[in-house]
Amino acid sequence: MPLRLGDTVPNFTQASTHGDIDFFAWAGDSWVILFSHPKDFTPVCTTELGTVAKLKPEFDKRNVKALALSVDDVESHKGWVGDIEETQGTALNYPILADPDRKVSDLYDMIHPNANNTLTVRSVFIIDPNKKLRLTLTYPASTGRNFDELLRVIDSLQLTDHYSVATPADWKDGDDCVIVPSITDPAELAEKFPKGYTAVKPYLRLTPQPNK
Repeated sequence: MPLRLGDTVPNFTQASTHGDIDFFAWAGDSWVILFSHPKDFTPVCTTELGTVAKLKPEFDKRNVKALALSVDDVESHKGWVGDIEETQGTALNYPILADPDRKVSDLYDMIHPNANNTLTVRSVFIIDPNKKLRLTLTYPASTGRNFDELLRVIDSLQLTDHYSVATPADWKDGDDCVIVPSITDPAELAEKFPKGYTAVKPYLRLTPQPNK
C-alpha cells in the first residue's frame, strides 16, 4: 500500500555511507527529508546531492536531517561521493542509503513500474519527529528537485503545527498567513492574533506571521 499523508512511516535498518542506519533511532527527535535516486553516477542526482550538502545549515536551523537513497551498494556510493564532491565543490555531509535489495524502495513505494520497474523515481518524503509522513513528492527522472521549495514547505509545516494558520500560495517565511476557518469566536481571534487581521472575505482572513 502506498504511504499516505499522516501515516506512520515504516522503520528499517540499512547500510549507508555512514554505516548501518536504524532509521527511527537515527532520526531521533528531528524532522527528516528522505529523497531517492534512480542509481549512482547519474548527472541530475549528482547536482541534487551537492545542493543538499550546501543547504545543510538551512536544514540544521529547522532541525531537519537529510537522508538520500540509491539502489546501488555502499562501495558504489563511495565512488560516487568522490565525484559529487569534485564536481559540486562541497563535502557530502549526510548519509546515502544503499538499497540493492530494494527493501526501502519497496517499503516507501519508490519504484513505479509504469515509469521503470527497476529504478526508483525521484521521490521525496518529509517526515516529522513523530515519524508521520507530512509531504510526498514524485518527480520524473529527468527533472531535478527544487530544494528551496522543500525548505519552504518545511517552514510552513513547522509554523502551522504551532499556530492556527495556513500559508497561502507562494508564501515565504515572514509573509502574511491565513487564519484557519474553524476560528470564528472574536475573543479567540483577539487572543491568538494580537497583531490583528484583514478580512478579505469572511473565510479569507490574513494576519501577520504569528511568530515574527
